[in-house]
Amino acid sequence: MQAKRFVFPQKQQVLLENFATGPVGLGQVLVRTTLSLMSTGTENIAFNQLFDPGTAWADWVKYPFHPGYAAVGVVEQVGAGVTSLSAGQRVAFRVGHRSHEVMDAAACYPIPAALTDEQAVWFALAKITFFGAKTADYQLGDHVLIIGAGPIGQMEIRWAAACGVRTLTVVDAMPARLELARAGGATAVIAGNIGEVRDAVLRAGHGQPPRVVVDSTGNYKVFAETLTLTADFGKIVLLGDTGQPSRQVLTQDVMRRGLIITGAHDVHDNAQWHNASISAFFFEMVAGGRIKLDGMVSHRFTPEQCAEAYATANRDRASTMGIVFNWQP
Repeated sequence: MQAKRFVFPQKQQVLLENFATGPVGLGQVLVRTTLSLMSTGTENIAFNQLFDPGTAWADWVKYPFHPGYAAVGVVEQVGAGVTSLSAGQRVAFRVGHRSHEVMDAAACYPIPAALTDEQAVWFALAKITFFGAKTADYQLGDHVLIIGAGPIGQMEIRWAAACGVRTLTVVDAMPARLELARAGGATAVIAGNIGEVRDAVLRAGHGQPPRVVVDSTGNYKVFAETLTLTADFGKIVLLGDTGQPSRQVLTQDVMRRGLIITGAHDVHDNAQWHNASISAFFFEMVAGGRIKLDGMVSHRFTPEQCAEAYATANRDRASTMGIVFNWQP
């Protein structure tokens, strides 16, 4: 069938193009998108080509590039052999911004009736940050610092709060993001550049440096600052995937103070935790009120407004959070 999708034909350009989905095969379904979520960090890096040659980003982003990886919608047609889903069922799925897609039924994750589409569409970013929380290994009573309160940082705040940490300090250079961080469970919020707020971070932790520091920014300049802020024998989790990893510089803190540096990424699936299991867990947490998403969607666009949406994401970073596209006719 004829469908529509976003494409970056080249750097800093986005178009809405037609494409054919193909037939529904064995074990597959046709889904109709109702809402898709822009991953502003990832998609702005791809849109602006903000990555060095030879990186994983350069291997992945080839123009023309089809952005996006978080959508919710409705099953419209069920192929032979599919018993887990039925026509009319709401599901979440990992595809780019597009109106329809034919995909394996196993890659569609049922959405509980208690959740709205605007809540459920955060499932993909929730999965990424779930791995951030698992890697951080938050402990009851922990002192934690999360740098960056964009969409990834906001989701990580919510997982950390659910783990029962004692102090959850969030730093962002854009003050407008911090009220949402506090609503998500932050115990202290600090506006400013991370290199200038060491004393405020210590005060927020009752005089103790954070045992865990999570860098959600994807900004290579932040890395060295995280090393100086972390407690002795503490852990730094790189959750934001920079496009310029060669510019991340170690300091003497790593050796002298026994720091652990580790990364968390969307691709770190294992037998227990993967797209399906984490999505189901996230939906349970939201439905049960243990993760709150009020106010997370800041902008709503139609697919035809895609150029305006990406311009907004680049121009108004301080005021944008969740940018969604409504694919309903």
